Amino acid sequence: MSQISYKDAGVDIDAGNSFVENIKPLVKSTKIPGVLGGIGSFAGAFELPVGYKEPVMLAATDGVGTKLKLAIDSGIHNTVGIDLVAMCVNDLICNFGTPSFFLDYYATAKLDVKAATAVVSGIAQGCREAECALIGGETAEMPGMYHGGDYDLAGFAVGMAEKSELDRTSHVNAGDILIALPSSGLHSNGFSLARKVLLEKMGMKFEDDFNGKPLIETLLTPTRIYVKTFKALKDKIQALGHITGGGIVENLPRVLPEGVRAVITESSIRVLPIFELIGQHVERSEMYRAFNMGVGMILVIRPENVDYVLANTDGYVIGHLEKGTREAVLV
Repeated sequence: MSQISYKDAGVDIDAGNSFVENIKPLVKSTKIPGVLGGIGSFAGAFELPVGYKEPVMLAATDGVGTKLKLAIDSGIHNTVGIDLVAMCVNDLICNFGTPSFFLDYYATAKLDVKAATAVVSGIAQGCREAECALIGGETAEMPGMYHGGDYDLAGFAVGMAEKSELDRTSHVNAGDILIALPSSGLHSNGFSLARKVLLEKMGMKFEDDFNGKPLIETLLTPTRIYVKTFKALKDKIQALGHITGGGIVENLPRVLPEGVRAVITESSIRVLPIFELIGQHVERSEMYRAFNMGVGMILVIRPENVDYVLANTDGYVIGHLEKGTREAVLV
């Protein structure tokens, strides 16, 4: 009677081992003070940093959404890992958490070592940009659950914060000024709608020219990571709003206390060309709910600190806070 191996069932242990060897130098490149041990153990270890009066651990998890479909279909895998890190660490800093370490989960039908290594190279780059360590992860070959070259990603970031700094709404008041930090593009939200409009309705192709480069390059531009800006300006920031799914109108109110509303001057928003293109076929209100429209992060700043923040970032004023119903309105 013939014997059946794990490889016959669709899982290649040797490919997994080869992948681990490929990513060891990538993981090592993210090492920062606090990392204990190296890759290959059952769990990653990180020593708690000193200097906190009431240290609190913060955790955030996210994925890349259907942006992955574009990476898979185009064969460009080295940028979505940056997105994965960005979506997690950009959330952490909104609670004044400084990212410490990151873990990833990669699931696929059949492990393509080259593609998977490219993905992790992006994760490592994102960790370096966020100044946090990649200390572990999981790779799962799951034939029957996924098909062809499909894969899925999930990311997990942990950071540290002072307990007294967690509740940012207590630091926010009417009269504060709103400063927008530009996004690098769609970031990692709204891709189901973007694909529907650009690839189906408009019939565009990945290689079509858009603003002097192939459309796919614009679509796969990695999510901007704002950690270094946060660290440099922390003492000048009252609150931060990460503009993801739901756009400005749904994310900004999350940092507002009751009795305070955000007033955004719509004409001041520096809308990126890709949103102008998509907006030809989507209602304005829907655009502002699905996309960041060129604003990746909004900072709430005291009036006396505005000039300093503007001088030390690429940000610009887009509105202010005033007394009223807790909401964000475009005027």
